[in-house]
Order: sequence, then C-alpha cells, then structure tokens
Amino acid sequence: MQYKMLVLDMDDTLLTDDHKISDLNKKMLLEAQAKGVYVVLASGRPTSAMIEYAKELELHLNDSYIISFNGAIISSTKDDVVLFEQTLTQEQIFELYDYSIKMKTHIITYLDGAIISETDSEFIEIEKEITKLPHVKVPNFKDAVYKPAVKCILLAEPDYLKQVEKDLKLAMPHLSVAMSKPFFLEAAQNGIDKAASLKLLAEKLNIHQSEIIAVGNAGNDLTMIEYAGLGVWVDNVTPELRDRANAIVASNNDDGVAEVVQRYILN
Repeated sequence: MQYKMLVLDMDDTLLTDDHKISDLNKKMLLEAQAKGVYVVLASGRPTSAMIEYAKELELHLNDSYIISFNGAIISSTKDDVVLFEQTLTQEQIFELYDYSIKMKTHIITYLDGAIISETDSEFIEIEKEITKLPHVKVPNFKDAVYKPAVKCILLAEPDYLKQVEKDLKLAMPHLSVAMSKPFFLEAAQNGIDKAASLKLLAEKLNIHQSEIIAVGNAGNDLTMIEYAGLGVWVDNVTPELRDRANAIVASNNDDGVAEVVQRYILN
C-alpha cells in the first residue's frame, strides 16, 4: 500500500516526555514529506500550541494541515486559514460546569487565547506547561464564559477520572467525551473527534482512508486509529487500548514515529 497521509498525535506520541521532536523523528518526517506524503498533526492542544512544531517539521512548506482541540478545528499551516470549526454552546459549557461541581472535579475551557478556570490544580499547571497559554483564574466561571468555546476539560486524579468518564458518557450522550491524558477528560460538541475531522480533511485532499496512517497513544486517538487504513500505537499506549490498532511501534521516547515512517512509507 502506498500511503498518502500520516496523521500524528503530539503529546506522548510524536513528542518525547520533555515535549520535543527527536532528531530521528524529524529527519524521517521530512523524508516522508519529500516523498509527497502529507504529515498532519492531530492533537487535543489549542492551535497556538501546535504551530511552532508544525513549522519545525516544515508543514507550511508542504501545504499541510493541523487538527487541533481534538478535532474541533482544522487549519492550514500554509496560510493559517481555518477550514473547519465547531464549538460547544454556552449552555453546554454551563452544563459541564454544573456537572464538574457535582462530581468534584476541576474544569477548564479556552477563551481569547487563555485557559479559564475557577480553581488551581496541579493538573491545570500541566496544561499550562504543555500549551504555554496564560491561565486566568476567575471568580465565577459562568460569568467569564461569555461566548461559545471549542471544548472543556475535566481534571482529577486518574483513578477517579476513569469513573467520571463512564458517568459523563451516560449523563451527556449528546457530547463527545474522551481521555487525552489519565488526568484530562475532554468534552467537545457531539460528533467532534479526531476521526471526524480527519475524514473531512481526507475528502478535501481526495485521499481514501485506506491511504492514511494514524499514530497515537490514548483514548482521544482511538477514533482516528480505527478510521485510518493503518492504525498504529506507540508502545506507551494506554494499556487497555493495546489491541485496538493494527500495529505497535517503539515508545514516544524511542522514536516510534520514525519507525512508522521507515516501515510503512520509506520501505
């Protein structure tokens, strides 16, 4: 099979634990693009927290795209044009806030280039470190959310958040809910996930799903892993998902993405 698109989750997949692209991963991804393969970044991150990595990989020189906020936005790396955007309504965000209070979790959303919350948390600190976005702690969450936003994240200890995930999916079946990290439970508009946006992008580029490789490590990657012609986990995949892909490669810290390029694109 000649693959035409390689779609990569970022954190814990493409990026090492210190949030960098390894030299070998970068070299292989530049070679893949030289062969005419689209390299697409697909992350739960905000768009602004993906752009520098896209530039490092020269995606803008190859007219490629990024899928941000777990699929809520698709944008061009060449000219920053937004091809697709879907948000949560204010009402849905307030519903999630009320749910978070009931379940005793932290909750954040994103407005005007900042992380918004009523609380502080070690897990919010991790999101700040990952995204480099400012954190605005507000006295009243609902007063601060004056317009729709692309997603919310509920944050709590991993073992408890697994229970919350099951409950939230039952309580709000009208939303898309997925874990991006053991302490991040993401909620977006119904039908929004990485696979749905990947399908839109592939149709725009006239690429069949059988010609796509997707690589990830966590629950919010599962839909695109199952959609792609070849779904691949890095070895540090969430344990209960290990049998839900076509292949497993080395971990994010051991150049797993480079292994994918070498095995399935360059060879």
